[in-house]
Amino acid sequence: MNTRHPKPIGLMLMRALLFFIAIALYQCTPKEVPPPTAIGPVPTERQLAWHEMEQYAFVHFTTNTFTDLEWGYGDESPEVFQPTAFDAEQWARIIKAAGLKGIILTCKHHDGFCLWPSKFTEHSIKNSPWKEGEGDVVKAVSDACKKYDLKFGVYLSPWDRNHAKYGGPEYVEYYRNQLREIFENYGPVFEMWFDGANGGDGYYGGADEIRKIDGKNYYDWPTTIQLVREMEPEVIFFSDAGPDIRWCGNEQGYINETNWNTITKDTIYAGKGGINNLLNTGSPDGESWIPAEVDVSIRPGWFYHSSEDDKVRTPQNLFDIYLSSVGRGSNLLLNIPPDRRGLIHENDVAALQGWKKLLDEAFGNNLSKNAQATSETIRGNNKSYEASNLLDGDPGTYWATNDEDTTASFTIDLPEEKIVKYVLLQEYIPLGQRVKSFNVEAEVEGQWKQIASSTTIGYKKILTIKEPVQTSRLRVTISDAKACPLISNVELY
Repeated sequence: MNTRHPKPIGLMLMRALLFFIAIALYQCTPKEVPPPTAIGPVPTERQLAWHEMEQYAFVHFTTNTFTDLEWGYGDESPEVFQPTAFDAEQWARIIKAAGLKGIILTCKHHDGFCLWPSKFTEHSIKNSPWKEGEGDVVKAVSDACKKYDLKFGVYLSPWDRNHAKYGGPEYVEYYRNQLREIFENYGPVFEMWFDGANGGDGYYGGADEIRKIDGKNYYDWPTTIQLVREMEPEVIFFSDAGPDIRWCGNEQGYINETNWNTITKDTIYAGKGGINNLLNTGSPDGESWIPAEVDVSIRPGWFYHSSEDDKVRTPQNLFDIYLSSVGRGSNLLLNIPPDRRGLIHENDVAALQGWKKLLDEAFGNNLSKNAQATSETIRGNNKSYEASNLLDGDPGTYWATNDEDTTASFTIDLPEEKIVKYVLLQEYIPLGQRVKSFNVEAEVEGQWKQIASSTTIGYKKILTIKEPVQTSRLRVTISDAKACPLISNVELY
């Protein structure tokens, strides 16, 4: 006899309902979606840190400041170096106030004169009358950078128009000995700058002749770079060819609107001719991540000349340079040469202050802070990759699409209508540079109107809206990309 009691029908229905609810919840729960795979070369940690600096100062200061030359010949007497009011802290204060993040000092230019008391040459500050030969410009600038929280970089010209052994193997060892002096005594150093000017006429210890060198092989750069890297593992190397960052191909203050951070190393080397266009645009198929640095002077010359006191760049011109360098994904290296007093000249100070004022006015109020970002295209429909990441201020998050979606758009909704003059975009470059082209539209009187378009984005792209538009909605459409686009940040001004 069956003594089991039949289960109430209501209980059975309840269990069945709970079972189906559990299945539905499981199916609706966002699944773990793998991140996109890196595309092409990607930046190292030290390159990422370099990108984030965005802009810093170049300081050209040596015997040329006192001889009114741009390139010293190498026969200048150390006695001409005698600044009357040298103050490295004045440099640091002004450079910091301008919004720059570091200083790269010309510790030795082509004339071979050393701004530190090098034990390997007499052509040095130790034989100048300044501070009775006890001065050390490199130490003063390094200390000032530490005090004002600026990064310190060095320029040591590989070419030396004073050294008697230049062109032979003895000079290469001399150059490496001086690198040891600098990196062992004045660090930390964030960037080492190698000039492309190498070989030509010079004093060469009295020889007064032309000496040619093989720019590709003479210095044995791999060995020299490894020597420095062992002393300063996080240093960034600049030259025409990298290996970490490249020249932009001009000294006028711009990188091309199309700016790829990648290039193939064997296509360029320091001093090689005919490569300026390649340096200015990079290569979408480049085999190494070697982003561009834009170097330009605040004056016509790189060293101070009193005849140029009325030729200092205007604040507006410096602002335009910012947009054509930092605003196109490159770093800006702005040269600010001290005068014969050893101070940054008043005209240069005024230009820098005016430039900073323009930057603050243009980019001091991010209109997208209280906005909302949406997109119909989200990687795996997972919240980890949704459009809200564009506005969260976290560089580690990003909006992403599925691998097969290389065209997509997102919309920014502002709380109210605002006049938009600039649109700032950033890619998530730790996984590579992807975007080839995009456009920006604004909703005006219920209709979408294209207001800007461009090619690459990279670390940063700032678009200037030629006719500023009043709107509460903007739409950015990625029209072509090497792989699914990854956008980490959007700002509106």
